[in-house]
Amino acid sequence: MIISGADPAYFVGWGTLALINAGLAQGKNFSGLLWFIVSLFLGPIATFFVVVIDKRMPR
Repeated sequence: MIISGADPAYFVGWGTLALINAGLAQGKNFSGLLWFIVSLFLGPIATFFVVVIDKRMPR
């Protein structure tokens, strides 16, 4: 189902950004799956938070 007027490349880019955010989050010892899902809804805003949040120390 394609939303009227939406370019498929937009969805590919948004999904790619979500994957990048998941990788960034895993690099900082956060849940990649959680950040992937958050990124699907928030997109670039989630990217900002992933970059700004300090790295979590391993237990």
